[in-house]
Amino acid sequence: MTVHRRPQLPGVRRLARALAVTAAATTALGVTVAGSAHALPGAPVEPTAKKDVKAQIDQLYDEAEQASEKYNAAQEYQKRLQRETTLLQGQVAAGQEDLNRLRQDLGSLAAEQYRSGGMDPGVRLMLDSDPDAYLAGARVLDQAAQRQNDALHQVLDRQRRLDQRRQEVGAKLTELEDVRRTLAESKTEIHQRLVKAQHLLNGLGTVERARMAADDAREAEQRATRGTDRLDLGDQPPSSGRAAAALAAAISKIGSPYVYGSTGPRTFDCSGLMYWAWRQAGVTLPRTSQAQASAGQRISLGEARPGDLVIFYKDMHHVGMYAGGGVVVHAPYPGARVRYESVNAMPVAGVVRV
Repeated sequence: MTVHRRPQLPGVRRLARALAVTAAATTALGVTVAGSAHALPGAPVEPTAKKDVKAQIDQLYDEAEQASEKYNAAQEYQKRLQRETTLLQGQVAAGQEDLNRLRQDLGSLAAEQYRSGGMDPGVRLMLDSDPDAYLAGARVLDQAAQRQNDALHQVLDRQRRLDQRRQEVGAKLTELEDVRRTLAESKTEIHQRLVKAQHLLNGLGTVERARMAADDAREAEQRATRGTDRLDLGDQPPSSGRAAAALAAAISKIGSPYVYGSTGPRTFDCSGLMYWAWRQAGVTLPRTSQAQASAGQRISLGEARPGDLVIFYKDMHHVGMYAGGGVVVHAPYPGARVRYESVNAMPVAGVVRV
């Protein structure tokens, strides 16, 4: 599997970011990561091995983010399936009522025809004392027979449609169960990646981890609170008024913690920040980064303007918003906060103008 590394912090301080995975982040997915009391046995990691540990942690967090986007997609699909299943079940109930009524009408017509029949129509005409009245009645019977024939076709057609709806409900329920399994698997996958990352950090030793955590927290705070007065975002205007509103919303959340599966307003994952920001501009984006990659017009990075979505990595598992001057605003990874980042810090898969 190809490992895509995130933007590098000075030295090995970036290793400590996992220590900042908050209780809110893990609670959101029902995840509990082991603390220092559960460190793997053995001596602290030697300096020569720290680079390898760092690379492993980078990979674990990339894999966890991929699993998170899969989890988000499964959640959205589950909601859609539940709505569709509820609608189909309502249609089945209404269709059954209509079918019962049509069958009652058909039974009444059949009974009426039975009471009026029993003799050859020609014989009845010869024996009837009032042939004109009989002919008038026969026309009524013919009309009743036609109504019966129409009603029978209606019953058969309604029955076919009802059977089809029932099959669709069954298929949706089966699919819904599959999606629920996918949710559980993605949740487990995220948990496993976080636990492995924590175990690697535990092997670094308590004192070293505490020192790196303090350094990383200090740097993260500086980056998260850095305003536009410290950045050169250029003077290129947003692509639209809504893009300007979405960008302003995203920038207003700089410093907010990253939490898997969160769409705000206090915590976010990468696609959750884009979803929330564009909602403030009156636009509802798809929930996941992969789906957001198809949410508008694809353009080149050279054409990017403030407010455009920038999709990262070949599998499109990360997304940020172009802020201008070769900079994006995004929710990076667990333990980090919403911040500005160079657009070149990660491999760009595409740019989308909403």
